[in-house]
Amino acid sequence: MTKGTSSFGKRRNNTHTLCCHCGSKAYRLQKSTCGKCGYAAKRRRKCNWSAKANRRNTTGTSRMRHLKIVCCRFRHGFPEGTTPKPKRTAVAASNSS
Repeated sequence: MTKGTSSFGKRRNNTHTLCCHCGSKAYRLQKSTCGKCGYAAKRRRKCNWSAKANRRNTTGTSRMRHLKIVCCRFRHGFPEGTTPKPKRTAVAASNSS
């Protein structure tokens, strides 16, 4: 069998498909793992030889739904069980009455 035109006609089944975790077409069907994010493993794939890729996928590049709130609470010393200070408009309205 030749390695040229006749071989290319036989390529009709997919090795990789879309990954449900990162969205790239790197999820290998037979191994059931993603080559980009390492999905199916507990931890996300990260290599030190690719600094740019780590920059693109590190903490702070996504929505950070929970961490965003934690950062805000950290700045104020994690206040718990306290009531917020009244706003200026509420204070002004009570003084004028």
